[in-house]
Amino acid sequence: MKYFIIAGEASGDLHASNLMEQIKKMDVNAQFQYFGGDKMKEQGGILIRHYKKMSFMGFISVAKNLDKIFENFNLCKTSITQWQPDIVILVDYPGFNLKVAKFVKETTKIPVHYYISPKLWAWKEYRVRSIKKYVDRMYTIFPFETDFYKKYGYDVTYVGNPILDSIESKKKTFLPKDEFLKKNGLDERPIIAMLAGSRQQEINDSLPIMLSMQKYYPEYQFVLAGMEILRDNYKTIQGIENVKIVYEQTYDLLNVSFAALVTSGTATLETAILRIPQVVCYHVKAGKLGYNILKKMVKIPYVSLVNIISRKEVVKELLGPFFTEENLKIELDKIVNDTENRNRMLQEYDAMIADLGMPGASRRAAIHITSMFKEY
Repeated sequence: MKYFIIAGEASGDLHASNLMEQIKKMDVNAQFQYFGGDKMKEQGGILIRHYKKMSFMGFISVAKNLDKIFENFNLCKTSITQWQPDIVILVDYPGFNLKVAKFVKETTKIPVHYYISPKLWAWKEYRVRSIKKYVDRMYTIFPFETDFYKKYGYDVTYVGNPILDSIESKKKTFLPKDEFLKKNGLDERPIIAMLAGSRQQEINDSLPIMLSMQKYYPEYQFVLAGMEILRDNYKTIQGIENVKIVYEQTYDLLNVSFAALVTSGTATLETAILRIPQVVCYHVKAGKLGYNILKKMVKIPYVSLVNIISRKEVVKELLGPFFTEENLKIELDKIVNDTENRNRMLQEYDAMIADLGMPGASRRAAIHITSMFKEY
């Protein structure tokens, strides 16, 4: 069968590559064309457009690159029309992918499947209408998404969370702590990991406050989970000269850490699955005004995936005007020096992990996708 897959960012590239790997195990004749990245390319097939040429974040960036966005969309339409795949598989990235779904359903008879639902339960809920109209099958990765879609009369298939797969696979290659410390030039003090985000702006906003914690905890070493692509950018952050940076080893770093300071996003869930107590930090521009606007836009009471999945406050979220040096010190004390609070958080992590289910999301999604062809 011929599979056309669209992933528009690094995480989508990873999860789509794992899906491709599983599809090949079930369909020995599988052929792939895709918008994606290097990890998908490792699985074979034809890479039509790299996600690095598709990643435009924020209104201003989108406005400045409208010509490139239209070019990407037209290339996608032409590729699908000419190749005539047996199925189109969309991976998150809703701004682009929902437009593709509309095009495919209105101009062809090709089934459209969606792996990893957009976070419509947080904002832009109106997009559910497009999903109901243009997506034949939705595979979700959070258990609460089943109820979310059910209230709109749309049945979805929960396949589990692919982060469990990634971490389970990575555990096989974790170095013993002493070897990891030696490899990265770290000393024997307990580690407080800093996960400051993947975009330069959020690093500029969050990392200085994280770094300010060093003077309060000299008995700990603060280590930044760095990205190679941002190596030069880190040098511009005041206070960074006193911190070790471990590049492209986030899971390995968390595995040997005592606590973590984490910007909101997928990293909060990864930190929890690896059972590291954390404080969630999220800077919001324009202070209280920006924070209040964000609260009105977001339809859920929490921003961290740990709390969203648990449906209660498991980890402390310091958002907007509450993300200050003073508040971060108070909350970091609770997970570093308060054993009872640490144990409570770890117990809540275990309950959340149990709700997510077993690893194998990409395998289960591949089973559903390859078995659906008989329906069309």
